[in-house]
Amino acid sequence: MDAQTVLKGVRSALGEDSWTALAEISRDDGPENPFKVLIGTILSHRTRDERTAEATERLFRRFRSAEELAKARQEEVMALIRGVGFYRVKSPRIIEVARIIKERYGGRVPDTLEELLKLPSVGRKTANCVLVYGFRKEAIPVDTHVHRIANRLGIVHTEETEETEAGLRGFFPKEDWIEINDLFVRFGKTVCKPVGPRCRICPLREGCEYYEKVVKIKK
Repeated sequence: MDAQTVLKGVRSALGEDSWTALAEISRDDGPENPFKVLIGTILSHRTRDERTAEATERLFRRFRSAEELAKARQEEVMALIRGVGFYRVKSPRIIEVARIIKERYGGRVPDTLEELLKLPSVGRKTANCVLVYGFRKEAIPVDTHVHRIANRLGIVHTEETEETEAGLRGFFPKEDWIEINDLFVRFGKTVCKPVGPRCRICPLREGCEYYEKVVKIKK
């Protein structure tokens, strides 16, 4: 199965267009957009998309920029993001990220992987999300959905997400990188689910290693 076959199959399975929470967050125009994506991605760790989007919107109605959030009281931030996982821990962290961006980068989120990785609470997935959804730069954020689907299809055979990212970067042409996360996340929520994947309706089932090795054997 080649890259274009995978993309065609995923798009076919999804049908009508929709957006992930991070894509929704990044739709707003304005200079604060990459910062909003950055903070939203940090908040999204171990949190459902709906709660992430709600908390991010509440937070950014009150604090629109790194300069404003850097001066925020921790108690107020905590109240605004209540509902996301580990909100008590994330509150001081996002204030610290805002302070660093204000002081070190003049209030503007850096647009390179190397600089983003220097920020606290920012790993490769978060940095790549900022590049894709904040700056529309070619990158492949790898979350649990992307990692699972890539391994099920047999595109990669990896244990670590960084290995998966490297494999996907080699498999897909660079011009397609920017949409991989959004497509795979939606595909992972609706078709290639963690439990009870809907293999019978999947256009990619005949070329899928998981279907061949697990599903067919059970029949």
